[in-house]
Amino acid sequence: MPKSFHHALRLLALAAAILGTQGSAPAASCPGMTDLISHGAYGVADSSGRITAGCNLDESLMPASIIKVATVLAAMRILGPDYHFATEFYQDQLGNLYIRGLGDPTLVSEEVARIATRLRSLGLTRVATLFVDDSAFALEGPMPGQSASANPYDAPVAALAVNFNTLAIVKTQAGIASGEAQTPELPLMQELARNQASGRMRLNVCMGGADTEQCSIRYAEELFRALLEQAGIRVEGLGGRGVVPQDARLLLRYESSGNLELIAQDLMRSSSNFIANLLFLQAGAKRYGFPATWAKGQKMMQAELRELLGPKAAVHLVEASGISRQDRVSCRSMLTILQRFRPYRGVLQQQHGVASKSGTMSGVYNLAGYLPDGRAYVIMLNQPKNTRDRVLARLQGRDQAADRGRRQGRSRKK
Repeated sequence: MPKSFHHALRLLALAAAILGTQGSAPAASCPGMTDLISHGAYGVADSSGRITAGCNLDESLMPASIIKVATVLAAMRILGPDYHFATEFYQDQLGNLYIRGLGDPTLVSEEVARIATRLRSLGLTRVATLFVDDSAFALEGPMPGQSASANPYDAPVAALAVNFNTLAIVKTQAGIASGEAQTPELPLMQELARNQASGRMRLNVCMGGADTEQCSIRYAEELFRALLEQAGIRVEGLGGRGVVPQDARLLLRYESSGNLELIAQDLMRSSSNFIANLLFLQAGAKRYGFPATWAKGQKMMQAELRELLGPKAAVHLVEASGISRQDRVSCRSMLTILQRFRPYRGVLQQQHGVASKSGTMSGVYNLAGYLPDGRAYVIMLNQPKNTRDRVLARLQGRDQAADRGRRQGRSRKK
């Protein structure tokens, strides 16, 4: 995928801490970890799923972004690792072009430029009016836990969203310009940066409570128009929202360059809430039909978790990214999810030989993944002090000591 795709995701990840705390009853103390865990849990399970160590395994705690493991698992099970997202382009008899968005999370500027080149190669040289058909989504409101801030992690999802619904901008005394070479200057940049301090920034295009559908459509139209014209296709007007007419012909069905497995790697690397929720919505629509809704995504996830964990599992999720402080999951449930996630663990990031997904909010410091010997581990700390790395180090030391003890025991029996 383009370097700018990964750069933008890293910037989103840097902004992903959520302010505020939420109190809850303290969990029981963890023997051997009392200096590190004041309110939390941990667990380790072997390759068969048998839990070999743990504390407060059934305590319901805020998962933050480690719940993205469950989101990716559900998407893999429903969509498949080789799934590609699609965007469709139609032309009517009047020469109007309709872009039908289907929730592709990877439509960065480079992808849009490739689409423009493909359309030009198909003989398209003129667009009377450019329309966006976003009827594939019928969202009931904003994502739970999302605010209307300028921060990129608050950018909303949409049926057609480009560059994660964020804009990279540079503001100097000389004026306002695009903050990345692959994205041309757009009128929207002037409006968004007008009241911002000078410097480089990446902004949520729907900040300040703007209508999510309207601002997403405007940004997509402006970017597509600019890059279509760069490719030699004249665009005479922008029409906003417009449903594809029944007699329009399909010019192009463009599929994302990366498959779901590659997209999941980017999601885990960047901890993108935007991508996580589009996977959630896509899997829900695949299971229950378009248009995609939050309710269908929640229904899909509940069904998947019931199948994976049983009907009485300690899990409560209101969205797919972990941004909501209403989300709850137990350490035992996360270990079961990790056992089922083993075929896809290659999408996790490696840190010192440990494949991990972190989850961080104010007062929430979690880790989940696989130790170097393949055992699954979960650390969930819902406490003021972040000691998760020390807990992980102690777990690894404890595991090493246990291995030495088992080897010595086998030697004595011989």
